[in-house]
Amino acid sequence: MTRRSTAYMTVDFGKDGKQVGSVNIPHSPHSDAWGATVLPIAVVKNGTGPTLILSGGNHGDEYEGPIALGELIRDIDPGAIQGCLIVLPALNIPAVMAGTRTSPVDGLNLNRTYPGNPEGTISQQISAFMNDVVYPHGDAFLDLHSGGSSLDILPSAIVEPALDPAHQKRNVEAVLAFDAPLTVVVSNLGETRTSTASAVRAGLTTVGTEMGGGGTVGLEALAICRRGIHNVLAHLGLVENKSAVREDRTLFEVAGSQSYVLASGDGVFEPFHANGTEISAGQPAGRVHFLDDPMRLPAELIYRQDGIVYARRQPGRVKPGNCCIVVASPFQGDLA
Repeated sequence: MTRRSTAYMTVDFGKDGKQVGSVNIPHSPHSDAWGATVLPIAVVKNGTGPTLILSGGNHGDEYEGPIALGELIRDIDPGAIQGCLIVLPALNIPAVMAGTRTSPVDGLNLNRTYPGNPEGTISQQISAFMNDVVYPHGDAFLDLHSGGSSLDILPSAIVEPALDPAHQKRNVEAVLAFDAPLTVVVSNLGETRTSTASAVRAGLTTVGTEMGGGGTVGLEALAICRRGIHNVLAHLGLVENKSAVREDRTLFEVAGSQSYVLASGDGVFEPFHANGTEISAGQPAGRVHFLDDPMRLPAELIYRQDGIVYARRQPGRVKPGNCCIVVASPFQGDLA
């Protein structure tokens, strides 16, 4: 049975030119009887060609994507493209306006709600709108993330695995075209509720990113993001000026649960290595200090995977289970 979204748009996916409008999801909280949650959206269409969906602000404390997509909406000339761009620069608008990873409306992480529920909470309705209404119009999907407030991640483009080899090849080629300093395969431990996993299920050529983080706007990460957007447009044939893809790079992966170093206690995490450092399994990764008990020895944390330090926790304060370090290893599989 087809799911029906109650969201309504002020733009038309089939209309040529540049349209900047909104997606309105009816919302009736205490303060507003017949209001709506309003998501910004732009559609830029000209001629014939592929349709690329671009999304930022899935998490509200990740800023490079929304900034770069806002610039794209303002600056792009419809006559300069062949095809269609559907741009949602602040997808999780409640979280974007609050500067938080999760929505202040329903407390959910939008990127763990796909394929969503058109009759659910606001986050579930947003992901259902993307999955049911937007994705069917697309050929490709570029989802711009960073590490948010809790992680500082090496700027990278992300391969979302696909079961079909031909689809996997399309994903890899588009991710390489983005041309980030690092390319990493991330399966999120098999998590299926993410925007990119949902896009792959919909058959879209899918590119993800992790552009720094730490709750700030990284100058290098923003420059990589701006350039990468143009590179993907060129790779898909939406614009001219294709850039050559660098061949001299190592493909990395976050291999599984052993790639994550989690806090073992309630305290403050002291890392031992900077991002990009080569490390080995069994090597100390850092330690958790217990500031309320000065006589208690710190708890040492150990790497369980060879590779490089890919991401590191930004706030010092940790609780048991917080992610302190993520290790990326040279990719051992077959993506051909």
